[in-house]
Amino acid sequence: MGGRVFLAFCIWLTLLGAETQDSRGCARWCPQNSSCVNATACRCNPGFSSFSEIITTPTETCDDINECASPSEVSCGKFADCRNLEGSYHCMCSPGYELASGAKTFKNDSENTCQDVDECSSGQHQCDNSTVCFNTLGSYSCRCRPGWKPKHGIPNNQKDTVCEEMTFPTWTPPPGVHSQSLSRFFDKVQDLRRDYEPGLAESSIRSILQALDELLEAPGDLETLPRLQQHCVASHLLDGLEDVLRGLSKNLSEGLLNFSYPAGTELSLEVQEQVDRNVTLRQNLAVMQLNWNLAQKSGDPGPSVVGLVSIPGMDKLLAEAPLVLEPEKQVVLHETHQGLLQDGSPILLSDVISAFLSNNNTQNLSSPVTFTFSHHEEDPVLTIITYVGLSVSLLCLLLAALTFLLCKAIQNTSTSLHLQLSLCLFLAHLLFLVAIDQTRHKVLCSIIAGALHYLYLAAFTWMLLEALHLFLTARNLMVVNYSSINRCMKKLMFPVGYGVPAVILAISAASRPHLYGTPSRCWLQPEKGFIWGFLGPVCAIFSVNLVLFLVTLWILKNRLSSLNSEVSTLRNTRMLAFKATAQLFILGCTWCLGILQVGPAAQVMAYIFTIINSLQGVFIFLVYCLLSQQVREQYGKWSKGIRKLKTESEMYTLSSSTKADTSKPSTVRSRIAPEHFTNRPT
Repeated sequence: MGGRVFLAFCIWLTLLGAETQDSRGCARWCPQNSSCVNATACRCNPGFSSFSEIITTPTETCDDINECASPSEVSCGKFADCRNLEGSYHCMCSPGYELASGAKTFKNDSENTCQDVDECSSGQHQCDNSTVCFNTLGSYSCRCRPGWKPKHGIPNNQKDTVCEEMTFPTWTPPPGVHSQSLSRFFDKVQDLRRDYEPGLAESSIRSILQALDELLEAPGDLETLPRLQQHCVASHLLDGLEDVLRGLSKNLSEGLLNFSYPAGTELSLEVQEQVDRNVTLRQNLAVMQLNWNLAQKSGDPGPSVVGLVSIPGMDKLLAEAPLVLEPEKQVVLHETHQGLLQDGSPILLSDVISAFLSNNNTQNLSSPVTFTFSHHEEDPVLTIITYVGLSVSLLCLLLAALTFLLCKAIQNTSTSLHLQLSLCLFLAHLLFLVAIDQTRHKVLCSIIAGALHYLYLAAFTWMLLEALHLFLTARNLMVVNYSSINRCMKKLMFPVGYGVPAVILAISAASRPHLYGTPSRCWLQPEKGFIWGFLGPVCAIFSVNLVLFLVTLWILKNRLSSLNSEVSTLRNTRMLAFKATAQLFILGCTWCLGILQVGPAAQVMAYIFTIINSLQGVFIFLVYCLLSQQVREQYGKWSKGIRKLKTESEMYTLSSSTKADTSKPSTVRSRIAPEHFTNRPT
C-alpha cells in the first residue's frame, strides 16, 4: 500500500514539472512583475523587489519599489516633487511652478527647469473683485483693494480673503460743548463722510485738515468757552483727527505725502507695505524716528501708515492747560527744574505735534520711538542788534536821500540810482521794524509780507542797476561825457527798477497767495519752494553783480597800468576802483554770509550777518556821501550857511535887545539912581 502512494506522488511531481516549464526551459510559475532565470528560478523586474534576489518558490512575490521614499537616491531638484509609479517614478514641478519646456514630467535633477507660474497674469487665481491678486513664489495671495478691509476675523493676504468696503471713520462733536464754530466744522466733516468713496481718501484728508486749520485760525466762540471746556475740545480734536487720518490713510497709494496750510497746520505721512527698515518723518520743528515693524497692526499684513501732524493753532485752546505726568516722572521733573516750577503754570513752547501709526496699541512696543523737538526761541542779542542796526541805518538812509536830493553838485545818473536804492531800503527797513510781527490779522500780515517782498526785490534790482552803471562808467573812462550811457540808463532804470519786482510779485501772488505770511512772521512761507520767489532773484542778481565787479576791476587794473602821470585821471580811476570794491560789499555780497550759518561756526556767522546787513544804510551813507569830496564841500557850504544864519540871528536878537533898552531910559534910571545914592558915602 505504501509503495503505491509513493509512486503516485512521484508521478504528480513529474506532471507538475512538465506543466511549469515552457519551451525555453523557464519556470511558468514566476510571480507577477518578475522574469524567468531558468527552469527553477525567477528574478523581479526593475522597479520591484522580493524577499530574496532569486525567487525559487511560487509563494514569493515582487512588490513595487517606492523610489521617492526616504532615504532615496532620486533627486528631482528645487521646486519639484518625486511621484512614485508602478515599477517606476517621475519628477513633477511643485504646484505653482512649471517646466520651461512646457512638459509635465522629467526624470532627474539635470532636467529640472521648474520656474514660478504667475497666476495673477495667467488668470489662474480665484481673487474676486474686492481683492487684488499678488503673485508670490510658487503661489499667489488675494489682498483687499484700497478702500476695502478684511471682514472681521478673516485674515488678509490669503487665497480665500473676504473683504468689505471701508467707510469714513466716525467723528462727532464732543458732548456738552455748545459752539457755533465747532458745529460748522463738524458739519463739514459729516458732509465729507456722507459723500465719501475710497478713491477720495486724499482729497478728504486735505479737506479735513483745511477745515481744522481754518477753525484754529479763527476759533470764534471757542475762545469764550471756559478753560476746562477748551482743553476738552482740544483733546477731542486731537484724538478724532488721529483716528480719521489713520483710517483714511489706508486707502492711499504707497509713498510719502506732505500737506501744509496757511495757519501752520502741516501733515507728513508715509504708506508702505511691511518692510524691515527705519523710517524718519520730519514736520516743522519735530522729528520722529522708528522701525517700520512697529507700525504694523497685528493680524493685518497689508499696507501700514506712519504719520506726524503739526497743529500750532491748537495752542489757543491749550492755554493754562495743566501738566499731567506719571508720579515718578513728576518727581524727576521737580527735582531737575525745581526753580522753574515753583511759581506759575507751564507754558507751551513748541507747536502741538500728534503722531499716529496703523498699530494703535502702542503701550508695549518692541523698540523705541524717538522724538526730537525744537523751539521757536530767538537769540535776544541778535534781536537787539537787528533793531539797533536798522534804526541807525534808517537815519543814515534818510540823510543820504536828503543829500542826493538837495546836493546839486553831485546830481547825475549815479546819484539817481543811489537815491532810489536808499528809498527802497528805507521803506523796507521801516516796514520790517514796525510790522514784521503783526501776525494776528492774516490778511494784513499777507499784505505786509507782499510789501516786504516787493521792496526788498526792488532794492536788489537797484543794486543790479548800480553795478551795471559802474561797469559802463569804467568801460568808458576815455569818454568825458558819455551821454549815450546816461540817456540809456535814464530810460531803463525806472521801468526795470520798479517793474521787474512788480512782475515777480504778481506771479507769486497769483500762483500761491495763501503762502504770504507765516504764523510767526509776516514773510514768505518756505513750503513748496515758495521762498525761492525771493531767493531766486536775489541769487541771480548777486551772481551778475559779482561778474560785473570782477570785469570792472579787470578794466580798472588795465587802466591804472596804462595811465600817465595825470593826477586827476589817476585819482578818478582809483576812486572808481574803490567804489567798485565798496559797492560789491554794499550790493549784496554780505547776504552770502547767511549761507554759511551751518556747523560749529553757525552762531558766529549769524552775528556777523546780522551786524553787517543791519548796517547797510550806514555803509551807503559813508561811501556815497561822507567819502565824496563834492558832498563834503557841499556839507561845508551848508555848515557855513547855517553858522552865518545863526550869527545873523544872534546879531538881530542883540540889536533888538539894544533898541529895546534905549527906548526905556527913565525906567533904567529909576532903577539905578536909588542904588547909586544909597551907596554914596556921607
